[in-house]
Amino acid sequence: MVEGLGDLGVSLGLAAMGSALGTGTAGMAALGAWKKCFIQNRPAPFILIAFVGAPLSQTIYGMILRNAILAAELPPDAVLWQLIYGVGGGLAMGLSSWMQGKAGACAADAFAETGKGFGYYIMVLGIIETVALFVMVFLMTALPKG
Repeated sequence: MVEGLGDLGVSLGLAAMGSALGTGTAGMAALGAWKKCFIQNRPAPFILIAFVGAPLSQTIYGMILRNAILAAELPPDAVLWQLIYGVGGGLAMGLSSWMQGKAGACAADAFAETGKGFGYYIMVLGIIETVALFVMVFLMTALPKG
């Protein structure tokens, strides 16, 4: 009898893939924005790193969900449902992270060009982050109690 497989790490893996895509996208935009600043002999705003790092948190949410699925100690015949939870949750969190990185890319470009609007840009990233938080919490509360 095999127990404790959880979602086989799928939720963590998919969430982390989204974080990689999001941080990569925002990072490329920040590099381009800094390059523009250097070309124009203007100071490069270090704060752009906040836009680059924002998508990382969804990896943590994926790990928390994976641990919750594993801790549910469901029987081996429930492995399909655990995988469905993991794929659905990981995919939703990963997409949230990727979109957050795309928004962060736009924010990095806009802030580097204008030096204004940081609070507004962070609010947009926070709203996108909320999608991943909702997914994690709602799936965790929907898990059967082993």
